[in-house]
Amino acid sequence: MSKRQIKLGAFIPATAQHAAGWRHPESRPQDHLNLDYIIELAKTAEKGLFDAYFLADGLSVRWGSAIEGELGLGDKGVGFEPVTLFAALSAVTKNLGFIATASTTYEDPYLLARKFASLDHISKGRAAWNVVTTASPDTASNFGLTQHPDPKTRYERADEFIEVTQKLWDSWEDDAFIYNKESGQFFHADKIHEPKHKGKYFSVQGPLNVSRPPQGYPVIVQAGQSEDGRELAGKYAEVIFTAQQNLADAQEFYRDVKSRLVKYGRQPDDLKIMPGVSIFVAKTEQEAQEKYQLLNSLIHPKVGLSLLSGLSGGINLEKYDLDAPFPKLEDADINFSSRQQMMIDIARKHNFTIRQLYEYIASARGHWTLIGTPEQVVDELQNWFENEGADGFNILPPTTPAGLNDFVDFIVPELQRRGLFRTEYEGSSLRENLGLKRPENQYVLARQEVKAS
Repeated sequence: MSKRQIKLGAFIPATAQHAAGWRHPESRPQDHLNLDYIIELAKTAEKGLFDAYFLADGLSVRWGSAIEGELGLGDKGVGFEPVTLFAALSAVTKNLGFIATASTTYEDPYLLARKFASLDHISKGRAAWNVVTTASPDTASNFGLTQHPDPKTRYERADEFIEVTQKLWDSWEDDAFIYNKESGQFFHADKIHEPKHKGKYFSVQGPLNVSRPPQGYPVIVQAGQSEDGRELAGKYAEVIFTAQQNLADAQEFYRDVKSRLVKYGRQPDDLKIMPGVSIFVAKTEQEAQEKYQLLNSLIHPKVGLSLLSGLSGGINLEKYDLDAPFPKLEDADINFSSRQQMMIDIARKHNFTIRQLYEYIASARGHWTLIGTPEQVVDELQNWFENEGADGFNILPPTTPAGLNDFVDFIVPELQRRGLFRTEYEGSSLRENLGLKRPENQYVLARQEVKAS
């Protein structure tokens, strides 16, 4: 049995992850819609043997993003549509996987299944779908809705959405197409299946007009941390992108979500849990700290406040002294999300002011931040990996290209030296590299069960 090794995702916004990262001397924000530049980033990630390039996405320009874009949050308002971009990147890479974000609240199962099946074929089995329910209420007005659905509704819809999508991916059996020129038979008619799905949210006849993806299904990725999010992950997710600040919290999440797989007939290793981590690394700890302080010094106060707007629950933080203790928002009778509550807990734990809190979360939006030498950083990663805190990590480079280059040049060699990370890709598909099973076609399994009975 091969030794368990760390899995790595590269979460790479084209401008930067840190709120002020685009102002870094080496950053190239003007190239965030330049395909040649994105290709450079993808090739760097592949050079570093990353499992996948992860790209977030939204379907609206948030209120205030004009200020954010002008002063420091870079490409949060605009950017490439992920599936389109990854189709292009797959042509100039060989092993790197591609995790594209798409919404179950505002997309359609048939169209989404078709897009991701196409990407999996184009990339020869390297596609993944990051399932999101879309938290931003601003999105509703872009799709003809007057109100954004509540979280419970969004998660119910997401559950059915994934079910329908998987049925569509299974429309064709793997060996359905025979291309027999002599007989004139293009495919086996008995190996095509119409889902004929009728549920609470969707009615879809099918079949899908794209053959079954090379991976069976593109890898299912998810990021929810609420109770509904954890349950959805237990049922469907194969990779989870999570936000944890310490090992104890990471272990609780890891053990809880892994334990939920059993009821769905799944094994713990069918799911890879990969917390996000932003890393500032250099040859000396002092140099790494200087990199961190440089970026924090570039945060404009308006950008810092905008960064906390999701935390504030509608409360105007501008009326507070930035350098006074963080206000007691808990007294405002607001129903905080899991991410918002985590931010409050950070402020309380460290006795942060508003300014200190936005500086703390600026690098990774509440994800784990590590600062130090390669040895110091890998010590921490190894501790989580070996103690049920993580199966791998989604790396959030604070700047691009510099932060990504630093990880590949400093951290990857140290991981390899300790035998914690690959020295070459295990396979050609994302599933092979992540160590995930290829799903069987559900219609084939059903037929086998009938025969067995």
